[in-house]
Amino acid sequence: MIDKRIGKRVKQCRERLGISQEELAEKTGLTANYISTVERGMSFPRCEKLIILLNGLEVSADAIFCDVLEHSTSYKSSELSEKLASLSPQAQKRILQMVELMIQQETADNG
Repeated sequence: MIDKRIGKRVKQCRERLGISQEELAEKTGLTANYISTVERGMSFPRCEKLIILLNGLEVSADAIFCDVLEHSTSYKSSELSEKLASLSPQAQKRILQMVELMIQQETADNG
């Protein structure tokens, strides 16, 4: 299960870079077949290959492990910022207001 989630993140990071598995393979010295196997969750890279992949994808480990680590926040925050930046200023303002209301409600419920 974890391998599939990590593989999905590897694929998302690669696609965000706008490169194919073959291009990532050339960039990293890994094979396209190996990258495909990782992306499908059929294999989990050992530490050395993981570092090579992360460097090739130009991301931190947090970008890959954010779905499986309980305390992973920086990548999620960055991803949220990217999504918000793609919206109009009016939409950003509305979303910020909704988030503020949700935080107030959460604080009241748990306070």
